Amino acid sequence: MAAPPRGNTGYSCYFITASTFQKRQRLQSHRMALLLLDVLLHYREQGRYLLHEFVVMPDHFHLLITPAESLERALQLIKGGFSYRARKDVGSIGPLWQPSYHDRRVRDVREYRAFRQYIHQNPARKGLAVEGEGYPYSSASPRFRVEDLPQRLKPDSSRAV
Repeated sequence: MAAPPRGNTGYSCYFITASTFQKRQRLQSHRMALLLLDVLLHYREQGRYLLHEFVVMPDHFHLLITPAESLERALQLIKGGFSYRARKDVGSIGPLWQPSYHDRRVRDVREYRAFRQYIHQNPARKGLAVEGEGYPYSSASPRFRVEDLPQRLKPDSSRAV
């Protein structure tokens, strides 16, 4: 098993949104949300990407991720790995994911912090938790360890980092 990448990788940090097929609430159950978390953490431990932040919502997920190979490969592992496990472990059939995802390269520390705040507040905005720290499927929860701020981001020009 490959060691997780440390420090700077060859790729940028990205904010990712991927939705379930036809926005069906396939990730609403505790079992399915935990299964996706297990897949996310598994590939991180294999060193396939740095996982900075995440949230699993009933019909989509958001990530702040720095791929070790390519963004396309990281999302293929996550979405494909989850689909495989859902079929094998839960007996899920039919398409689970929309065929694409939305990505935005994170350019600087200010942008990173804004995406991080969005991820942490998403469950509260959707009425799934009073605050992000109380939502069990998010890096805002103190039970999860995530990687630090990516080192390659431009400094926040509006204030000291």
